[in-house]
Amino acid sequence: MLSIQKRLSNIFYIILGLPSTAMGFALSIQIAVLSWILRTKYNLEIDQIGIVWAAGPIAGILGQPIIGLISDKAWFWGGRRKPFIIIGGILAALMIFALPNIDRISNFFGIASIMAVAVTVALTLDLAINISFNPTRSIIADVTPDGQPRTKGYTWMQSISNLCGSGAYLMGALIGNYFLIYAGVVIVLVFSIGPLFFIEEPRVLSAGSDDKDVKGKTDKAAASPTQWVELFKLYFAHGFSWLGIQTMFVYMFAFLEQKLPAMNDMSVTDRNARLGQMIGWSFFILNAVGAIWPAFMLEPMSKKLGRVRTHAMMVAIMALGYFGIVMFASSAIMLYAMMCVLTLGWAAVVSLPFAIMSEKVDKSRMGFFMGIFNLSVVLPQLIASSVVGTVIKNSADKGIIFIISGVSLAISAGLWLFVSEKKKI
Repeated sequence: MLSIQKRLSNIFYIILGLPSTAMGFALSIQIAVLSWILRTKYNLEIDQIGIVWAAGPIAGILGQPIIGLISDKAWFWGGRRKPFIIIGGILAALMIFALPNIDRISNFFGIASIMAVAVTVALTLDLAINISFNPTRSIIADVTPDGQPRTKGYTWMQSISNLCGSGAYLMGALIGNYFLIYAGVVIVLVFSIGPLFFIEEPRVLSAGSDDKDVKGKTDKAAASPTQWVELFKLYFAHGFSWLGIQTMFVYMFAFLEQKLPAMNDMSVTDRNARLGQMIGWSFFILNAVGAIWPAFMLEPMSKKLGRVRTHAMMVAIMALGYFGIVMFASSAIMLYAMMCVLTLGWAAVVSLPFAIMSEKVDKSRMGFFMGIFNLSVVLPQLIASSVVGTVIKNSADKGIIFIISGVSLAISAGLWLFVSEKKKI
């Protein structure tokens, strides 16, 4: 074990967060490019795009719990989580490369339906991300003790991930989505595989909360029992967050098409480029500004207020930001201003729930519980990609997109207040 890991130095926290950052980067590419490329290059309709996006959550429903369960017990290629991170990283890079080549793949295999190929690529990409996301998050819990060190692990993970994710959106906005795609192939490979040479996984996972807890006790007495009631409260609260967030990710392009009429005077080519650019800038802001909050604001606030109260507060602010988009985002500048408000909730949603959840489960089965926890993400994504897509398509006013998002986040904020936590973190 390297000394930086023994000391839990800041450098180690950075290295520890890079594999998750790689998958976050792949997800950022998917968010920035998938709807845009399906709409502008392959001419798919809103509901068809929703169906393509639904393929990913379906993969996650089975992928994350199964991979988590296997990784809890497996040990090969020098680790428990490492093999799945490597496999997922390689698959994700290949599917990112496939995104702009869906038509070529269709022609090569003689498949007439672009939809069928698009669904297959999206399904494999999301499955690859799911294969890796669970182990990249579980490994943080595996090598950090309960309490503030683990909170630091997840908040640093998300600060780094948001920073790199913002770089993805900036590439798309400034240089173009095609450059983003091909650069992303390299970045995902390097960030997912490279850091694993500097992280040593424990061969045996303790069921207890940390070494101090288990000292002098039997394994059974030391085990931290899984708090199922609290977990289900957490799942529902987190699920409503993701229902709103995924609605924004998938359908924001439809809102921009309708609400920014200046684009109607452009040629089709210029309009498509402008649409992709605005999506890129919006999600760049979401991640770039959001990268500031986890390590430098959310962690200190959690020490004083507790993780749950801090998280509920940030989610409520995000709900207000969504309603602000409906009321004020009649120009690009106002849209970007409202995206800054959303960054507070976004930073919290992708960091604090992992630390909260990790203290409510049997630590020796962390991979499995991370997989179950992911259902509170993918099931809302599935609803957003199917049911919500139909509602949006049939609505004359595409502002309904952010009304749905705002209501979902407001409900989530209220539900989080029913989740308990340890007083000292």
